Amino acid sequence: QVQLVESGGGLVQPGGSLRLSCAASGRFFTIYVMGWYRQAPGKQRELVATITSGDSTNYADSVKGRFTISRDNAKNTMYLQMNSLKPEDTAVYYCHADMLLISRVRDDYWGQGTQVTVSS
Repeated sequence: QVQLVESGGGLVQPGGSLRLSCAASGRFFTIYVMGWYRQAPGKQRELVATITSGDSTNYADSVKGRFTISRDNAKNTMYLQMNSLKPEDTAVYYCHADMLLISRVRDDYWGQGTQVTVSS
């Protein structure tokens, strides 16, 4: 059993900042790639940013220079620092992880999502 639990969402004014966290727990051996995705009402889920176990990162063009993804492998936790937030960043943000389980099976998991609303 693996769980990904997001936290840190909320309501913020345009130009403001939020920091999301995603904590992984359960019976896994290692986490390969972790990522943040988001889904706005009426739109498809889209990639925000990913980070490998070696800290290589990738960002969507729409968030480059404003968002920073990081991870603490010792705590099995990933973060997303979001600065200069815009109304178009409003969405449910989901955590994703690609893992090697204790059973030596590779599988991927999603968190339940956390709402981010950018509005004045």
